[in-house]
Amino acid sequence: MEVHIGERVAELQLIEKNGNKVRISVDDRTYDVDIVMADNGVCSLIYEGQSFNMEVLRNENGKRYKVNHGFNSYDVDIIDAQEKYMRSRRKDEGRQDDTITAPMPGKIVKINFAPGEQATDGDTLIVFEAMKMQSNLKVVGDCTVREILVAEGDSVASGQALIKLDINQ
Repeated sequence: MEVHIGERVAELQLIEKNGNKVRISVDDRTYDVDIVMADNGVCSLIYEGQSFNMEVLRNENGKRYKVNHGFNSYDVDIIDAQEKYMRSRRKDEGRQDDTITAPMPGKIVKINFAPGEQATDGDTLIVFEAMKMQSNLKVVGDCTVREILVAEGDSVASGQALIKLDINQ
C-alpha cells in the first residue's frame, strides 16, 4: 500500500506478523519492530532497542490518521488498492487511458476480455488482487482490447501495463 506522510510518499508492505512483532518493508527497506496499540490510541513502537510512543487518531473510515509524536504532528493517509483505483478513475475527468495498469503490486485473478473484443463503459477487464483484497479494473469509456500483456495468476508490479486498448472516439 502507499502511505502519504505530509509530502512524503512511501510504499509499505506487511511482510510478517507474529503477535506484536512485525516485519515491514518501507520503500524496499525491511524493518523488524515491536508494536503495541492501546485502546486509547496510544502506540508504543520498539525498533533496534529504542522506544517510540505516539498518539494515533483515526479519521475517515480508517484511511486517514493524525499521528502525534513528541511536539510533532503528522497527517497520514493510507492509499490501498481500492483508493488507488478510484483515484485513477477520477483522473483526466473520466477519459479512458489507452493502457490499463496495476494500481499496486498484486496478482491477476481473472481476465474477462480477449484481444479484439469490444468493451463498453463500466465493463470489468481484469480482476486484480492485492493484500488479500480483490478489485475490478474497469473501463470508463467504450474501447477495443488491443493487447493483453499478462496472464491469469501473474504477479505484477505497481504501475505495470496490463492491457493495451484502442479508444473508440
